[in-house]
Order: sequence, then structure tokens, then C-alpha cells
Amino acid sequence: MSVTVRVPAKVNVQLAVGPARPDGFHDLANVFLAVGLYDEITATPADTLRVTCAGPGSDQVPLDHSNLAARAALALAARYGREPAVHLHIDKDIPVAGGMAGGSADGAGALLACDALWGTGASREELLDICAELGSDVPFSLVGGAALGTGRGERLTELKVGGTFHWVFAMAERGLSTPAVFREFDRLGEGAGIPEPAASQAVLDALASGDPGALAVAVSNDLQPAALSLFPELSDTLAAGRAAGALAALVSGSGPTTAFLAGDADGATVIAGVLRASGTCASVRVAEGAVAGATVV
Repeated sequence: MSVTVRVPAKVNVQLAVGPARPDGFHDLANVFLAVGLYDEITATPADTLRVTCAGPGSDQVPLDHSNLAARAALALAARYGREPAVHLHIDKDIPVAGGMAGGSADGAGALLACDALWGTGASREELLDICAELGSDVPFSLVGGAALGTGRGERLTELKVGGTFHWVFAMAERGLSTPAVFREFDRLGEGAGIPEPAASQAVLDALASGDPGALAVAVSNDLQPAALSLFPELSDTLAAGRAAGALAALVSGSGPTTAFLAGDADGATVIAGVLRASGTCASVRVAEGAVAGATVV
């Protein structure tokens, strides 16, 4: 017997970042949108906890207990007083170290897969509590759709989405460390008055209406200057996407994946073709959102 869970990537249509807290984290107003690029996590009974991985970038994925999938299995097993005897296999399709929450998706997927495999019967609230312990983006990977994340991003308010948004994602030649991007954010903002983060009503209204033009005007990412400081070549990718007709172009989360909002499916196809020919990125993917969160398949 085995259980497979499919989990989507995310794009941040707003990422407002507050000043560093005493614990080193930052308060966020993080508007997540789940998009149709997926990892699949399969849980199979085993003698001991083991993680394997296949797919693009899998050579960069840790296979020890630092992997969020392994940590999820350990956390659920500890809560229910059982041995974490499971083989977790990750089929990667979400970019690794790309700012699209691939590791968080794997944690949420492994948690749901182990819950189903072991028959623990954990409530949604219990699963979300474990997700929040694992990392800031993990709860959203479980929930999917669209949501506002506050605190470190782990406290979620689900949001209405009134239509389908068409996205193009350009993957970079190398990754970016999320902690490094936050450190650069702190460095760039040193001495400046960084306001407390707040959700943009324009973003929330645009999601609810399903209007890509309104969303394009409202999207923002406070981490983008830090990501561009560490990876200046991303500016060329952003410029190529804008020239191809993207309504909006921004770094996804902490990067280095760049995200381009299209007016419709045909527009996304055109933008993707131009980006592929531009020589400014390693690969290009097209996806729609919002989509469901972690789901047993």
C-alpha cells in the first residue's frame, strides 16, 4: 500500500516585509496564489524513514532528516506516538530553490500522505499546526487556492478568487537562498524606516474580481530589490517578459524564479516563447491559478 499526494507551487502576488524581529524573523503580509506546477510525494511503508527524489533539480534536494518531507513525517509520528517508518519519494516538478515553495510543498505533501497511510485521522487544524511548526510557507501548501499569510506567513486567511489567472515562470540558471535574500533585505533597509506590513486592498479586490489587468497594477514584492542585488541578471529576464507583453513582471518570493502575468492563455503562450528565445533564463513554464492545495491522488 502507498499514498501519493500532489501539491502545487505558489506565486506571491503581494509580499510585504516588515523589519526584522528580535527572533530574526520578519512579519509579513503575504498574498499567496497556488499555481499548477506540482510535486508528488508518495509514502510507502518501510523499516525506517527514508527519502528519495527524482525530477529536475533533484540532485540539489537533501535526502536526510533536514528535508521538510522527512521533518513532517517525524513530527506527525511524534505527535501520535508511532515510529516514522516510511519511505517518502518526491517527484519534483516545482523549481528547486526557486522561490515557489517547492520544499514547503514537499513538507505539506508528506504530512498529508503519512496521515493517510498511517490512518492517524489528524484534524485539519492539527495538520495546519504541524505545518506552521515546519515553516512559514508550509500551511499554504496544504490549503492552496489563495490566502493572506500574516505573522511569518503561517497564519492564513483564505481569499476569494473570481477567475483564472495565467502565468509564465522563468527559471534561473542557479538558485537563491531565502535566508540570504532576507539578510540582503535587512542590509538594504538598514537605517530606513520599514513600515509594518499590510495587505493591499487593491490586490485582494483584483483576486476577487478575477481581473488580470487590475492585479497587474497591484502586485508587489518587497524582497525583489534584495533578490536583484544578489542576482542582477534577473533584471534582463524581467525586461524580456515585459517586452513580450506581460501585464506584470516580478520576482517570485525570494527568487530567483521570475513570474509574468498574462492577460489570457494565448498571451501566456506568446510570453513563454519570447522568454525561451531570449537566452535570459534556463527554462520556462506556463501555469494557471488558483488551484487546490495538497490532494491525495
